[in-house]
This record gives sequence, C-alpha cells and structure tokens, in this order.
Amino acid sequence: MTLTVGIIGAGRIGKIHVDNLRGISQVRLKSVSDVVIDHLEEWAKEKQIEVLTTNYHDILKDPEINAVFICSPTTTHANLIKEAAAAGKHIFCEKPVSFSVEETEEALAAVEKAGVLLQVGFNRRFDPNFRKIRELVQKGDIGTPHILRITSRDPEPPGIDYIKTSGGLFMDMAIHDFDMARYIMDSEVVEVFANGAVLVDPAIGEAGDIDTAIITLKFANGALGVIENSRRAAYGYDQRLEVFGDKGAAQADNNRANTVEVSTAQHVSKEKPLYFFLERYTQAYIDEVNEFVTAILKNQEVICGGYDGLQAERIAKAAKESLETGAPVQLQSAGQSAVIL
Repeated sequence: MTLTVGIIGAGRIGKIHVDNLRGISQVRLKSVSDVVIDHLEEWAKEKQIEVLTTNYHDILKDPEINAVFICSPTTTHANLIKEAAAAGKHIFCEKPVSFSVEETEEALAAVEKAGVLLQVGFNRRFDPNFRKIRELVQKGDIGTPHILRITSRDPEPPGIDYIKTSGGLFMDMAIHDFDMARYIMDSEVVEVFANGAVLVDPAIGEAGDIDTAIITLKFANGALGVIENSRRAAYGYDQRLEVFGDKGAAQADNNRANTVEVSTAQHVSKEKPLYFFLERYTQAYIDEVNEFVTAILKNQEVICGGYDGLQAERIAKAAKESLETGAPVQLQSAGQSAVIL
C-alpha cells in the first residue's frame, strides 16, 4: 500500500519532512503548498514534487492524498486541522496545535468526529536516548521515580521578530520539555511553578518575553520535576535529561560529533555538544515521520496524539500564569481550568 502525502508550509521544518518522507518507500509525496512558491520551483523539481501550489485547498481537495503535514505558522494550525479532518485526511501537525487551549480542543473534536489520525510534532519523544530512559522507567530498572531533571538550552536566541510571534518561551521552547516530562514519567503534571528572567538579550524582554527560566513540576504520581531553559548556551545545543528513583538513576547526555575524550597532564577535553537542533535530533525527525506513516498503514495509534499536544499547552499556559502571579498553579483534571494557589 502507498500513502500519498501533501505538505502545507515549505519553510525549514516543511523541507525537513520532505526529505524524510522521500526516504520512505511506501510514501508518494505528491503536493506542497506555500504562500510564496517562486523561490521553490527548482527545489520542488529536485525533490520530484509533482504539484507546487499557493493554495492549500488544492491539497485538501485532492482525492489521492491520504495525509497532510501542517508545517505552516502556529496561528494557522487549528483551522487547518479542522479543514483537513473534514476532508478525511490523516494529519501530522507541528507543535503547538495552537496558542489557545480552547482552539486546540475544537480542533481535536473535529479530528475525533472525522475518525482520522492526528500526530503532533513533539520529535523528542522519538530520540533514541530519551526513548531508552522511558523504557528503563517503564521496566522499573530505577525503581519508583522521584525526581525528573530536564536541561534545555539553545545555542543562540531566535530573532526578535520571531520572539514577538512565537507565543513566548513556555509555548515555543519549553513546551517540548513539558511533553517530555509527561512522556518520561508517564504521569500527568498537577502543579507548575515558574521563575523567569531576561538575562540573554534585553530586546527579548522589550518584546514581552523571557529568555531564562526554571520551572518546577509536581506529578500525579507524587514525583517532582525541574526544567531549566535558556535561549543561549555559548558552547552549543544543551539537551540533557535525568530520572532519579529509589533504585537508581538514568541520564541522557548531549550528543557530540564524536565520543573521544582526551586526557593529558594539562587538561581533559571532549567535543562540545552539537550546535543545531536539526543535527541533534536528525534521527528523531526521521523516526517520527516513519512511525506516523506506519500508524496510518497499519491502523495503529500514534505515539504522540492530539491529547498530548493539548496537555503540553495546558502546562505552558499554567507556567505563564505562575510567572505572572509569582504563585504555583495547580492543573486540575482534563477539561478544567488551572487554579492559582
């Protein structure tokens, strides 16, 4: 069986998905849409894309297309999900689904009504190192988890124009870590307390955001979590994770160009972390696409669905409330609002 795919949005992440989909023998990548396509014509020819269009409706109306990838700006995601679901297409959507919990809930309702699959692009779930830690936790190798610690630091901040439209550090950057926290601990977050500062670039503060944060979490299973975020790490893309339990601990270190460590009388040295997120998560991006395709072809559940996207957004919203009020925010059961303590 062949899965015919269309991609909405041909920016950086859309092009990554094009390359990864072209590596799957069961996929026919038929169409790509973007608001401006003049600069994409040679690229589309090189990638053997059959249809290049400025109108995404051409993709949604195409009866041959079984699945769509939504790689357009976040403000378009929820409506595109609803339209794609109504057209009977399976959906892969980049994170977040929207900046509004209510809009996301509406989109998920449309997906459920249509009976299609929706996978949200939290690629870190597919990272081999993080998956191994989840496996160790699930098997009980470290016992009952007590503490989760996630370090997530970008090599440099994005441009200010991006900051202004990103939804803020919690919704744009830390949202990956919120999803990872739920995934690794296999437990819902019930309380969030966030501290933030502007220590990297004053212009980020002037744009209404922060660039540095420490977020503490409480999980329904009683465990605690700490997430540390920074928009700039001078030495590279810093992505580490540790789970500590009553029988031991498991850590995932940074990926590096090689694992050689040189020890001399003068110093001990090793390679810096990989600098760019596309290098760090190359395999994760490949695997998330492969497993989405497999889920459709084999009629299986996706690993990261709409509910996971919704819960990560709820945590991000609670973190923002906590930062603004200086108080912990309790997350109640699904569908209820957060409560400031």
